Amino acid sequence: MRALQQTHDIVLRWRSFELRPAGAPPLPDDYRQYIEQVGRPRFNQMMREQHGIEVHSGPFGINSRDALIGEKAAEAYGLGAVYHELVTRAYWDEAKDISDRTVLCAIAETSGIDGGVFIAALDDPGYDAAVSEDVTLAQQIGITGVPALIFAGRYLVSGAQPIETLRQVVERVTAEFGA
Repeated sequence: MRALQQTHDIVLRWRSFELRPAGAPPLPDDYRQYIEQVGRPRFNQMMREQHGIEVHSGPFGINSRDALIGEKAAEAYGLGAVYHELVTRAYWDEAKDISDRTVLCAIAETSGIDGGVFIAALDDPGYDAAVSEDVTLAQQIGITGVPALIFAGRYLVSGAQPIETLRQVVERVTAEFGA
């Protein structure tokens, strides 16, 4: 998305999508083992070959709700984009457990948010409700996985896509709706 922002005048609005939400059934050991030994290496190879990206992802099967609540809090301080970038980097590049509040607090502090304020925000029912609203919206419009990008409230692009595909969508939206 950074590359797209460098070449096009776009505004990003990140929405919450939970990984392993509360109440999800436990992952069978054989499935978890398959993902770790076969699925992740294949995914990492595909990302390297098709997109030139090295992936070093965090633990599989974690609950991401606190990270999402933290992003809502960061948005309230005008630091949502910074926090989002740091959480994404922590999970996908640094293999950190983004369900761990200590990890999230360190990310928040790096973003510019006081750690104590951030930890209190993780238990704020207003931020929790904002995450729930995003999750409900995703369910209503049929989004079942990430990444999922919606352009101009009309065009849905699902899955990891080459930057050229995203540029084409932005150019189509610009032509259709004006800049």
